[in-house]
Amino acid sequence: MNSFRFHILHQSTKSRARVGQIHTAHGIIDTPSFVGVGTNATLKAIDSEMVNSIGLQLMFCNTYHLMLQPGTTTIAKAGGLHKFINRTAPIITDSGGFQVFSLAYGTVKDELKSKGQKKNNNAVLNITEDGVTFRSYRDGTKILLTPESSVTAQKELGADIIIPFDELPPYHMDHHELEKSLHRTHRWEQRSLTEHLKNPNNQAMYAVVHGGISPDLRKQSCIYLGNLPFDGYAIGGSLGKTHQEMFDMLSYVVPALPETKPNHLLGIGDLASLERSIQLGIDTFDSSHPTRCARHGLLFTKQGPYKILHSAHRESFRPIDENCVCIVCQKYTRAYLHHLYKAHEMTGYMLATIHNLHFMVQLMTDYRNKILNGDL
Repeated sequence: MNSFRFHILHQSTKSRARVGQIHTAHGIIDTPSFVGVGTNATLKAIDSEMVNSIGLQLMFCNTYHLMLQPGTTTIAKAGGLHKFINRTAPIITDSGGFQVFSLAYGTVKDELKSKGQKKNNNAVLNITEDGVTFRSYRDGTKILLTPESSVTAQKELGADIIIPFDELPPYHMDHHELEKSLHRTHRWEQRSLTEHLKNPNNQAMYAVVHGGISPDLRKQSCIYLGNLPFDGYAIGGSLGKTHQEMFDMLSYVVPALPETKPNHLLGIGDLASLERSIQLGIDTFDSSHPTRCARHGLLFTKQGPYKILHSAHRESFRPIDENCVCIVCQKYTRAYLHHLYKAHEMTGYMLATIHNLHFMVQLMTDYRNKILNGDL
């Protein structure tokens, strides 16, 4: 029996924003919700006990990296990802398909700057109808990742929500090649779903909508995937070069998706994107932005982010944010964190990460309240 279900509790009359609940075998996710990224089965600098105490309801782990280290069979022997990392709350895993993009073209930022020029590192050896052959970044071993093997790996991990195998084409790909990629991704997703349904394992599978910033291709993807029995829908692929391009794309993609199922915006969670994306109807977001900012000393507050390494904080004995109730703001000062960063102490990165994640959890609570109160 699949315990996954989605309830819409309130629909805004001002926008497409909505408050809902995603039910999984490991608990409830209140939406809209921010999803922390733990690529290697950990959110950098903090452990699962602290993550639980912060109240982060959904965590994203990377199948490709976990396949290489420690190996999904090892995690399965440990009793699955939840037991392996001591997490009782829900987990979502990706398919590994993102590596088709990142290994071949670099990061999203690099790809946009280089206008789609492939990297010459031979990390991606071959892309065929069968799947993608990678060269392991750890030891150079060749690995064939297919829709079926990606799903098998995610079954071994045991995440609550899994993603079908897909290809993430670059922003600058021409329309004809983008269309070919889209149709192949659709075939891969169909194969992933077929493999998943052989053994649902109390897991949900989200389709991934592709098509770049082409309205026609995006709508094709929504129609094709919307007619398949997926449990939810993730919006992936190239999301645009600017915030406005992404918002424009979401304005026609979200209405084309089944309204009774949850949707997820892949890889987006910067503060500038959240409110407008929620108004456009997005339910969940994943991003490493808050934890990455923490490691670089950028701390979030309702008055805006600031750099803790700025000399103004050297003798500031105030908390990071006087309106914040996180454990860091209750017990430590800006001066202490400034010192830790100057001394390159790991404790500073840990405390900043706790604060930024707590900020994100509270921010999403505030957004849900705004929707419920008719303000968003």
